[in-house]
Formats: sequence, C-alpha cells, structure tokens
Amino acid sequence: MATRHFLTLLDLSPEESRYLVQRAISIKNGLKTHGPTYTPFANRTLAMIFEKSSTRTRVSFETAMAQFGGHALFLSPRDTQLGRGEPIGDTARVLAEMVDIVMIRTFSHQGLEEYAAASDVPVINALTDDYHPCQLLADVMTWTELRGSVRGRTAVWIGDGNNMCHSWINAARQFDFQLRICCPEGYEPHQDILDAAGDRVTIHRDPMSAVEGADLVTTDVWASMGQEEEQAKREADFAGFQVSEAMLDRAASDVLFLHCLPAHRGEEISETLLDDPRAVVWQEAGNRLHAQKALIEFLLLGRVES
Repeated sequence: MATRHFLTLLDLSPEESRYLVQRAISIKNGLKTHGPTYTPFANRTLAMIFEKSSTRTRVSFETAMAQFGGHALFLSPRDTQLGRGEPIGDTARVLAEMVDIVMIRTFSHQGLEEYAAASDVPVINALTDDYHPCQLLADVMTWTELRGSVRGRTAVWIGDGNNMCHSWINAARQFDFQLRICCPEGYEPHQDILDAAGDRVTIHRDPMSAVEGADLVTTDVWASMGQEEEQAKREADFAGFQVSEAMLDRAASDVLFLHCLPAHRGEEISETLLDDPRAVVWQEAGNRLHAQKALIEFLLLGRVES
C-alpha cells in the first residue's frame, strides 16, 4: 500500500475526514472511561522535527505516542544535520530507515512537500507557513462534539488570511459547511485556495455583519511567527477586527468561539473573551491530543472499528 501523508486536509477524502473526527471522539471517550489502556504502538517511534517553537503541538504529539505505547523523538535544527545543510531528501530517507512516522513543524510548505516526496514513512504537517491541518481536525472535532454534524452550518473567520485561514477553507470543502472570511483589504487568503473552494467561501470586510447568525466564530493572532516586525502596522490595519462578547451577541444564540492559541488578549480578542462560556478554547486545545491520535492511528494502521 502506498505511503499516506497528511500535508493538508485535502490529503484525505471528505469521508475519511469525517471518520477521523468520529474516531477522535471515540478515542477521547475511551481514554476517559478506561485510561490509556489502548496501546497499539509498542516499540513504534514518531520523529518530531521542529523548526518553529511549540507548546500544544509538541505536548499533544508526544503524549499521544506515550499513551499509545510508543515513543516520540524531539529533533530541533540544533539536533540534526538539517540545521547544518543536509539536503531535505537525504534526511527523509535516513529517518525512514529508523522511525515509523514523522511530524514536521516548519516554515516552508514546499520544503515539507519535498521531505514527504522522499519519505517511505508517513509525514504529518504540524504547521507550515501555508497550512495548519492538525489544528483543524481538533477544531472540527470540538465543533462536532458540542453541536453535532457541521454540514450546512456557518463558520466565520475574522483576521489574516494566514495558514489557519487556508486550513479553514479546506475544512469547509471537506466537511461541507459555509465559511465567511472577514479581513482587511490586502490580507486575503491565497487566491488559488479561495478559488478552489467555490461558493462555500465568501470574503467580507465588516466583522459585525459577517458574524450575523453564525454558528461558529474563530480568529488567530494578527502577526504570526516570523511577522513580528509587522506588529505595529497590523495592529493599525486590523483596528475594528477584535472579536468581543458584543460581536458574538450578533451571532447565533448557541454560537461557539474557537482560537488556536496562543491568544493576545486585548488585540485580536477582548481581554475577557476567553472567560465567556461561548469560548471553548481549552477543550479545543485538549482535542489536539485526541485528533492527532486518530490521525497517527489512521496513517499507520488504517481504519479501526470504534
């Protein structure tokens, strides 16, 4: 069987995406009931290559492998020959001889694709400058846990057309919901990603009108990693785009608020928004563990009956 990679949500079929969300919920429920007794990965190793810093990604992947009975190996540029200029393909071929699966958090999506093309073991995108698909598995899992099927519902993205926005666009395609993207002019997502989504995705400029009747509202920091020198300009350009309790009041009565974290209170969200009961960001963060367990299991073992 050909090696499966997970570089964007579109590497799965829509049916496989829905399976992973339901499987993640099942894994989470089993962990609550029985503890970490399901250990399918004894003596299996996940290599974790980090070129960007991380809290949730490292802890969730490392814990996932530990609870599954396997081992996670942390590799930073200081720890590998990648940091000294070894070709990406060479590193990929070497690690494929030693580990069972690889997770990469990096800058260049093209570099990730180059790595995966040379790898004989599954490669997971744990964030690039263009996409963050693991976060979207956890986000849709959270939405589904709390509200049932997301098909036909409406989500609103408020903020930069960044890697998270791109993955929300792909999620709208995979899970068949409507996505309104509300951003200032000049901060739109990549046009080709937008075009591929067709009429599932629309662009808006006024946040208050964009959230009218929405089932879910989500955002991200205005300046992502590597954009810190743009902070002042982005703060000015995103004035009026802060998500607040008053904004959520314009959405559906059972609206949920998500944020991939870390959040900058007082910037992209109001100081107190994360204390609002409509904000479910802690459950969302915790679901990274369960969604990624389901993903690793799928890539290594295929479908497993719940």
